[in-house]
Amino acid sequence: MSNRDLYDVLGVARDADEATLKKAYRKLAMELHPDRNPGDKNAEAKFKEVNAAYGALKDPDKRAAYDRFGHAAFEGGGPAGAGGQGFDFGSGFADIFDEMFGEFTGGGRRGDEGSSHGSDLRYNMEISLEDAYKGRKTTIRVPTSVTCKSCSGSGAKSGTKPAICGTCHGRGRVRATQGFFTVERTCPGCNGAGKVILDPCGNCGGTGRTQKERTLSVTIPPGVDDGTRIRLPGEGEAGMRGAPAGDLYIFLSVTPHRFFQRDSADIYCRVPISMTTAALGGTVEVPTVEGTRARVNVPSGTQPGAQFRLRNKGMSILRSKSRGDMYIEVAVETPRKLTKKQQELLREFDATGGRDTSPDSEGFFSKVKELWEDLKD
Repeated sequence: MSNRDLYDVLGVARDADEATLKKAYRKLAMELHPDRNPGDKNAEAKFKEVNAAYGALKDPDKRAAYDRFGHAAFEGGGPAGAGGQGFDFGSGFADIFDEMFGEFTGGGRRGDEGSSHGSDLRYNMEISLEDAYKGRKTTIRVPTSVTCKSCSGSGAKSGTKPAICGTCHGRGRVRATQGFFTVERTCPGCNGAGKVILDPCGNCGGTGRTQKERTLSVTIPPGVDDGTRIRLPGEGEAGMRGAPAGDLYIFLSVTPHRFFQRDSADIYCRVPISMTTAALGGTVEVPTVEGTRARVNVPSGTQPGAQFRLRNKGMSILRSKSRGDMYIEVAVETPRKLTKKQQELLREFDATGGRDTSPDSEGFFSKVKELWEDLKD
């Protein structure tokens, strides 16, 4: 161990409390850990120095001895040595290592938890806008892994049982001393299960699960939107050797509608009307997403692009009794394939027209005429 001041090694004041010591240690240990600095001898040496400093200062008795005698407290003839103490990093450091470096060793210690749960599954489902409005119940067929019936998921042949792993003695983890600290890893003999299959099941080959296509019932609530996710807990793949199953996630996509466009809970519909209806006014019937018809009163002189709002005629809102609104946008249709009589009538109408019947166009061309006059000057 170096003779640097232990408080300087950790970068803390001599009166630092336990929480401050631990925070400083965690930060330095994460930065200097060999897994994050492969081949860096300098980082490795500092990592050992930091561990040694924290190992001494985290213990109240050792810290008190160091504060009084300095490094001499840990030499063979010093007070700590006389009491049989010193730097024992095997005890306690494994717990800190699990907490901090689980990402390098496959997670913290699991004790007797056994195998991890099965994988989650994703199912993509297309629904109509009407289904999104009303909701629906349907069934889906999902190919997945299920618990083996022959061995009830244990993976062992009928009449036998999995044996306790001789490597980890059922813990699922093994501990190895590397220099001055102890590292705990997933047991390579049983892959963390704590048990081994001596006589595997002939149906599943010892995995505890088989492949099967399952039929599941799905309830789609009213008001779902494109991208809504529905979770079915425990309906994913079965876990290895009796471990819990994963979940099934259903991702919904709403197919485009031939009449309606959706914006959150509101519905938009573009409705063509005749020129005479726009000019004289009238009533038009429009479809709604709920499957009924709604009447819209069009006032005389309605211009193209005008919108009319129908309250509470839009989409259902998820987990609510409220509904959005429906907006009708009119598109005035220009007459086509006119007869001679119709053409004469329109010319007569145009000849008797003026600012009152077409104020926008008359006003626009008057301003254009004024612009041309100004350009001549």
